[in-house]
Amino acid sequence: MFKFLKGVVAGSGTGLKDLPYNIGDPYPSAWGSWNHFRGTSKDDGSPVSIFTLSGNNAQDGHLAAGRNGVKRLRTVRHPNILSFLHSTEVETNDGATTKVTIYIVTEPVMPLSDKIKELGLKATQRDEYFALGLHQITKAVSFLNNDCKLVHGNVCLASVVVTPTLDWKLHALDVLSEFDGTNESASGPMLPFEWLVGTQYKPMEMVKSDWVAIRKSPPWAIDSWGLGCLIYELFSGSKLGKTEELRNTVGIPKSLLPDYQRLLSSMPSRRLNTSKLLENGEYFQNKLVDTIHFMDILNLKDSVEKDTFFRKLPNIAEQLPREIVIKKLLPLLASSLEFGSAVAPALTALLKMGSWLSTEDFSVKVLPTIVKLFASNDRAIRVSLLQHVDQFGESMSGQIVDEQVYPHVATGFADTSAFLRELTLKSMLVLAPKLSQRTLSGSLLKYLSKLQVDEEPAIRTNTTILLGNIATYLNEGTRKRVLINAFTVRALRDTFPPARGAGIVALCATSSTYDDTEIATRILPNIVVLTIDQDSDVRSKAFQAVEQFLQILKQNYEKTNAGEMGVTGGASAIPDSAGLIGWAMSSLTLKGKPLEQAPLASSSSAPSLASAASNAANIVTEAPSVKASHHTRSNSDFTDPPAPPSPTSTDGWGDVENGISEGNESDKDGWDLEPLDEPKPSPALSNIQAAQKRPVSQPSKPAATSARPKISAVKAAAKTEDDDLWGSIAAPLPATSSRPLSSKKTVQSDDEDPWAAIAAPPPTTRAKPLSGRGRGTKPAALKLGAQRINRTSSGM
Repeated sequence: MFKFLKGVVAGSGTGLKDLPYNIGDPYPSAWGSWNHFRGTSKDDGSPVSIFTLSGNNAQDGHLAAGRNGVKRLRTVRHPNILSFLHSTEVETNDGATTKVTIYIVTEPVMPLSDKIKELGLKATQRDEYFALGLHQITKAVSFLNNDCKLVHGNVCLASVVVTPTLDWKLHALDVLSEFDGTNESASGPMLPFEWLVGTQYKPMEMVKSDWVAIRKSPPWAIDSWGLGCLIYELFSGSKLGKTEELRNTVGIPKSLLPDYQRLLSSMPSRRLNTSKLLENGEYFQNKLVDTIHFMDILNLKDSVEKDTFFRKLPNIAEQLPREIVIKKLLPLLASSLEFGSAVAPALTALLKMGSWLSTEDFSVKVLPTIVKLFASNDRAIRVSLLQHVDQFGESMSGQIVDEQVYPHVATGFADTSAFLRELTLKSMLVLAPKLSQRTLSGSLLKYLSKLQVDEEPAIRTNTTILLGNIATYLNEGTRKRVLINAFTVRALRDTFPPARGAGIVALCATSSTYDDTEIATRILPNIVVLTIDQDSDVRSKAFQAVEQFLQILKQNYEKTNAGEMGVTGGASAIPDSAGLIGWAMSSLTLKGKPLEQAPLASSSSAPSLASAASNAANIVTEAPSVKASHHTRSNSDFTDPPAPPSPTSTDGWGDVENGISEGNESDKDGWDLEPLDEPKPSPALSNIQAAQKRPVSQPSKPAATSARPKISAVKAAAKTEDDDLWGSIAAPLPATSSRPLSSKKTVQSDDEDPWAAIAAPPPTTRAKPLSGRGRGTKPAALKLGAQRINRTSSGM
């Protein structure tokens, strides 16, 4: 038979060559004279099932019954009846004999007997799955008998097939006929093709061909008997050989036994209606049936019921058969989430079930649903996605993250909920490695620059920590322009002690990024100030950081003298051994508590970010396990730009790289060149920004020296009409013997280098008195000027 079908597919038949399906391998069993083959669609390769029936005579009774089955399958539609896709009838000539073959194409299924052997379920799990399947077949039979007034006439193990989602479907409709009990004049068989049914499956009235008694019986009488035969074959594990075997009830569950006996009553009028069998609460109420039933009618449930159900679902799934959960429950759950009928806790259950899949199956069955959920407007769904991003983030490709996920996630940076802003920030630890340089430099850094002056201290602290963790994924030019300004000007001057501590740790963790000049002129002067910080933990970290950076300078000096390095002493790239900084704050409700971080790494080696800031008393959480290695990208569209010409050149760390125009940004301070449109800062945020403009702690200084920053601030304010976030705390470039200050240089810094306003100036090696700022007769001149102004203001 199989060779014959192969010949037909090859084109020897008339009409089959137009069949849009390919015939594959056969299943070992099928109902009656039918053959069951695996198949695929020629269009998209999707799987199907192909049933074939052949006869040597066009008037063959089997062919007539087959045609009846095709007609019935095409017209009868029910979720638990096999779905019809296509059919055709082909004649082939084999010498003097003409063969007719009927083809039926349906959804992909396999025989129930084969699926039971494949699953290999035992004990309770087997009984739960049988209860689910019997519930589905009973609904199909009840639909035919009670709603359509049809009689299947052939319900047994062979007439049931199973879909890939483990649903049971009723097929083999060759004997299906209308119930004509109201036709008293009818005397012939009510089921024209009842001769196809085996004697062991027939009730006594069918064996005797007592059609008068059958017509007087209820419509469900014959199929109730067949349903009893199906129950026997399921729990006995073998096909029914003869009718007497139905009396053996050893394997029948006790809760089902009374209904089983009523289904097989010798009196047709007393047999149990199939619809009444569905009301057997004791047998059909188990965890698997209840769970699947709840998912089937999910749209009818209210939000409270949904929330309660999905919170319990992860624990329930642990107790259900694993194969059924993956193939049946998981697709239902994914579909309900995708179309909005499920609530946020369902995502936890989806990810738990997804963890039982292989990487390939997870990418096919779960990941597409998760990507679509990022576009959801439900805040609870967004929060749940961000909380579990470490479970699926690694499975997403860089293109998907950059083009489909990040645009939706980025809306959380400006959300009014501080909790959502914090979760969005933490999710970047997983997503940032997959972003392109264009997105990192042109979008993410600008959002981070805003979060570093957020009104929540925990968010400001974690922003600094995140920036230290993702520094490896920034190109060299962006790192040079961003890191020092972000860590020194903002983090080290934050009013929140853990934020200052995080800035120190981040500087140490990225120490290999900076050259000797930057360390000596921009980093050490800012850290040394914190050695007299009011917070003891900050002071401790400051001393260790000073020691570490001095050791780096010393080692580079020795290597330079030995001729092992070039002119520049610092390394140009971050080593692969860099670790991760742990999140400083675990909840916004814990803000204000001191950050207790572990001591910094020894100064003789690259610091470990994971050990540097992984502990904070009662407020520390672990960062997602993401390897912080140098991220190499193959995309030629985002090549690294050349480093700034000067080690101290800083032009903002929100600048867009690689030729992306950002417009004229010369009048802006801070480390984002193009601030995103936001409303006017709240009074609390204004206080934070004002506090960051002041030094954290300063030793007592002479009056003339303490007045110097105020004069600088006045001059800086006169240069621009916009509010200067960092201008009031920026120190002017000191004069040196080799490169004196000039007005031309100052103008160029303001116009072309907007980072100059917040960059810490390199200290001078020897003092050089400035006009109006030194000692001796100069201060006296200032005093006279002040007296003259006072006399003028008094009206003299």
